[in-house]
Amino acid sequence: MGRKRTPQPEEWSGAAYIALTLRLHGAPPVREAQARRKVGRLSTAQFAGSSAERDGSAMRLLVVEDNTDLAELLLQGLARHGFAADVMTTAGDAEEAVSSAHYAAMILDLGLPDEDGLLLLKRLRKQGVQMPVLALTARGSVSDRVEGLRAGADDYLVKPFAVEELAARLQALMRRPGDLLGEQLTVGDVSLDLQSRQVTVDGKPEPFSAREVDLLEILMRRAGRVVQKSFVEDHLFGLNAPAGSNAVEVAVHRLRRRLQGLAARAAVHTVKGVGYFIAETKA
Repeated sequence: MGRKRTPQPEEWSGAAYIALTLRLHGAPPVREAQARRKVGRLSTAQFAGSSAERDGSAMRLLVVEDNTDLAELLLQGLARHGFAADVMTTAGDAEEAVSSAHYAAMILDLGLPDEDGLLLLKRLRKQGVQMPVLALTARGSVSDRVEGLRAGADDYLVKPFAVEELAARLQALMRRPGDLLGEQLTVGDVSLDLQSRQVTVDGKPEPFSAREVDLLEILMRRAGRVVQKSFVEDHLFGLNAPAGSNAVEVAVHRLRRRLQGLAARAAVHTVKGVGYFIAETKA
């Protein structure tokens, strides 16, 4: 008989996934991150050495999940697929987070301790919140899925699930017309491959830092349009940005200097008191 194959982490799910991951990898206990908003939260920034930290991702997600073990594993799995995320464990905290920060998409558990997730979703849609929402739940009947989609969910994933499928569904949601995910962005002679995170200037690969790539992506997705400083801050740092810091200004300054040093035909501009934009510069 052949040797029994050991399941890969992304094939584990539910209680077995949690138990195996915690036992084999010694995952740290979940804890609330100290940040500038008075909301309980956890984020990918807590996982040193994760792919989100190394490679960066401007596509920040909001994960609403009250099971803290599962939430922590979700963050680790999403980080491996290049997503940064913040976690809220209640509907109330999630609603506050949505009103305080900008997110590319939401992963919403429907069984929340303070309110049914569908009620939160309906309320957010009535408020005009348009970001893609993937409902994550143990309710797997056809009627449950139909109810979730009618409440405003863009997709529906039943527990247990594979993190790889979750990531693929998120990528598909954000590829839809009007959303922000693409394969390559170009402004002037500067191009960014969103899969490899490689920046090229005039066709030549250049070594940009993870933070520079994040900022470049945010601006290039909205080339020629002013991006508010608060939007940049939320997508670069999420709910972990220190209050009153000049981190955004420093990041913009470094990216601007980097592009200038490479004689790129794209420049970052500041609109005082509003935000920033990138545009092609003429030779």
